[in-house]
Order: sequence, then structure tokens, then C-alpha cells
Amino acid sequence: MLMSDLLERLRGRGWRLTSQRRVVAEVLDGDHVHLTADEVHARAVERLPEISRATVYNTLGELVVLGEVLEVSTDGRAKRYDPNAHHAHQHLVCSGCGAIRDVHPQGDPLSALPAAERFGFVISSAEITYRGLCPNCAGQAR
Repeated sequence: MLMSDLLERLRGRGWRLTSQRRVVAEVLDGDHVHLTADEVHARAVERLPEISRATVYNTLGELVVLGEVLEVSTDGRAKRYDPNAHHAHQHLVCSGCGAIRDVHPQGDPLSALPAAERFGFVISSAEITYRGLCPNCAGQAR
């Protein structure tokens, strides 16, 4: 999968794509995209100079509520926005620089939790975050 297909999903929903919304969606669209709101705004301004920070934040909020973008929080760092909302995946996070990659481990994470450890919960989803150092940070640590 090369693109997250965010724009196609939004068109399919009939979401009104104003020029501002379109630019935010274009900035987010892609594989392994995990930008902060400020990064989205900076990239959006390159395409549409008059777009305001408030419009970017509001649009990101709408996309999260629609379920078209995931809000990813890692270790108290700024929230990041992931357009890969409709493809099951987990995250690999660098403890050094905060880089995030989508990963697709084998198997069902829900089945990994034994019944005795569920305490009567009906499990609907699982979020697994793998942590470590990216090649760049690992090289600097040596």
C-alpha cells in the first residue's frame, strides 16, 4: 500500500472538501505519515498560504471524530495524526527522536491475551506500541 487513500475515503463519505480541508488531507495522505498539528500546518501553508492554524486544528479534530485519522500519543510528546485509520497496524516508536513507523506484525493481537487475563472484559481492540531506537539514534548512541 503506497498511500493511505484518505482523500478517496473522504470523497466517498461525501465530506465537503473545501480548499482548506483538501490541503490538510493532502498533507496527511501517504504511508507512514505521523505529523504533529504544527507540522501539518507548516506543510499546508506551503500549498495554501492563507490557511490558519485554527483551521488545521479544527480539520484534524473533525477527521479524528469521523474516524478517518487516528490521534497517536507517545510518551507525553505532541499528538501525531495517522491517516492509516482503516488498515490494522501497530506502531514502532523511537525513544530518542520520537519517529513513528507503522508495522504489521503477524497474528491477531486480541488472541494474544489469554482468557484468564481478560477479567471478564469483552475485548474490542488492542493497541500495541513497540519502542526502541531508530537506526539514526542507535548510531549516535554508540
